[in-house]
Amino acid sequence: MSVEPEHEDVSIFEDRLWHHKGWMARVIKNEDDDGWAVAMTQDGQAEPALVGPWTMGRDKKSPKPLDVSAFNTLVKTASEVIRRNEQHQAALLHKDIEIAVRGRRVTVALDIEPDEDNPSATLTATDAEGSELARIRVRPDHRLTRASAERWAEAGYPRAREE
Repeated sequence: MSVEPEHEDVSIFEDRLWHHKGWMARVIKNEDDDGWAVAMTQDGQAEPALVGPWTMGRDKKSPKPLDVSAFNTLVKTASEVIRRNEQHQAALLHKDIEIAVRGRRVTVALDIEPDEDNPSATLTATDAEGSELARIRVRPDHRLTRASAERWAEAGYPRAREE
């Protein structure tokens, strides 16, 4: 039986399906063995944020029913997985390095705009007061290193980059 909530505020509390406060926990048959798994899906998402093993019941055949304590722990764990994934994605798309240029502190930042068809990236130099010194487009696979940032600064922040 597939129960899809119509509203985020609809709560369902069944042995193998809980939906509450934007999260759905669904106990499912483990495809790899005879055990059970639980999938945690946030409302509006097509894929679960977390899938993990689930405890067998006392009969060693059926899954243990979901309960409030388990559900709250699963929500906390799935939320942490999402948060870490977002942090990882942000780290992949932004990098900055601080360098010294003629006695001044300069931050060189690489910001990548992911796009399946036309990804792009921008290299920006900013002084310690936050004033932009230069901004250029670079390839999305540009590697920002301290040495590459220093070369760009020493050359006077040229508009065209040799890639």
